[in-house]
Amino acid sequence: MCATTYRERADAGMATLQTFYNPATGLWKTTGWWNAANVLETTIDYCTFTDSLTYRTNIFNTFEKNKRNRFLNEFYDDQGWWALTWIKAFDLTGEVRYLEAARVIFTDMTKGWDNTCGGGIWWNKEHKYKNAISNELFLSIAARLFLRTRDQRYLDWAQRTWTWFSKTGMINARHLINDGLNAQCQNNGQPTWTYNQGVILGGLIDLFRCTNNRALLKTAEAIADAAIQNLAPNGVLKEPCEPNCGLDGPQFKGIFIRNLSDLYRTIHKLTYRDFILRNADSIWAEARNPRNQFGLCWAQKFDQADAARQSAAMDALNASIVASRTPIVLQAETATLHDLALEAVYAGYESGGYVAGWNRDGQWVDFNFTLPSAGRFDLIFRYAAAAGNAARFIFVNGRAIVNTQLFPGTGDWAVWSTVTLPNVALQTGNNTVSLIFNQSKGSRNWLNLDQLIIL
Repeated sequence: MCATTYRERADAGMATLQTFYNPATGLWKTTGWWNAANVLETTIDYCTFTDSLTYRTNIFNTFEKNKRNRFLNEFYDDQGWWALTWIKAFDLTGEVRYLEAARVIFTDMTKGWDNTCGGGIWWNKEHKYKNAISNELFLSIAARLFLRTRDQRYLDWAQRTWTWFSKTGMINARHLINDGLNAQCQNNGQPTWTYNQGVILGGLIDLFRCTNNRALLKTAEAIADAAIQNLAPNGVLKEPCEPNCGLDGPQFKGIFIRNLSDLYRTIHKLTYRDFILRNADSIWAEARNPRNQFGLCWAQKFDQADAARQSAAMDALNASIVASRTPIVLQAETATLHDLALEAVYAGYESGGYVAGWNRDGQWVDFNFTLPSAGRFDLIFRYAAAAGNAARFIFVNGRAIVNTQLFPGTGDWAVWSTVTLPNVALQTGNNTVSLIFNQSKGSRNWLNLDQLIIL
């Protein structure tokens, strides 16, 4: 199936999701407070992947109508969902108030940490129950705030949380995460909800981006593989509570798919792409009614409509937009080189060679390509950096994107790695991605560049 068809499905599903939105409250009819944060995140993802302006007013309106209590309540996990959503709102709009809202929420969440069970935050402010989801959210928020502010305190919290979480036993012998801890601070054996497998993926990916510790991605991969194997009969996700999941359960599967999509975009494992598309196809073929409303069970007939069911399914349709794209692979020898040359000395490069001899101002690489339609795409750079961490200034279509893009050291010139720059806005027709050595922007060290992949 072609990518445009997946986009059309997402367009249809998003139009239906919007029918649940109540502009007067800034929330979604038929669903609750924490769900609303996830529905808004789904909306932001759609706007990001499609570069659409149609639903962006929801962001401003929801914030303005609900900011009085600073998105704080009695439940740390509820707060965490809003923090993640406001970080994505900041990424999309550049409006600092959304990032500040996330910072306020996170600061409040730190008050939930104590030494019971050796650490971790509580589920609520009455200090009842230390569970997986609250701490997964806490980890993910901390890592994402560090990546956007470079405030060391956030990285310290992220590392502290993962060190504690990984030792609690909540990750069981099957590499699945149970709901939480019992009174004896042991894995309580409660259900392995899909969203617990999902949120930790996002947290580990972002902590990897903070630290370049690839062991974190291996752990994420083990959890994702276990979830696909154990929680998806016939390749389609199924919540343990189905077909009766109350008000909360219908939201869970979308959260897993949303984070699995991030993992696919990070390590490009084709199993994850295929799984995303299989679930999106099943939702469309099996769980949809004539009004493009989606049901709870993704491999069964539509049951009923609500905003939680619709947004969870939309998470899969959003993910399918990216997963269905055919990557554009640009080799080094097709680029325009400025005061640089190709080399073919070290093994492991693709095609005819790689850019080398790159370590001073006035040297840069231009990749030129065309796209049939505008949107936001991932830029994936394949490189080697044996002399240690390198950095480059990245310029796209006449606009600075990243002043100091890090390329972590690879240890050997024959060892190749990738760095992904996500959600970059590209235009219909001609595009140019430039990697520039600019010492004033923080560029440093030698770098061999093999490919640019646009996904």
